[in-house]
Amino acid sequence: MEHIREGLIPTVLGTAVTTAGLVMKQNRKIDSMISNTVFGFGLAHIVLGTIDLVEHRNRF
Repeated sequence: MEHIREGLIPTVLGTAVTTAGLVMKQNRKIDSMISNTVFGFGLAHIVLGTIDLVEHRNRF
């Protein structure tokens, strides 16, 4: 089984969640607090996943 780099899954997940948050922001029927929360949650995953990718880049 191929090894997945540490931090790649949170980064990809964060990208998907951030995109969903952006789409939710475009929809006026959804409360802005919910869309902002989803957007921020996605950005946090991108940042933390990127930190893991940079921190562990020399392991493999």
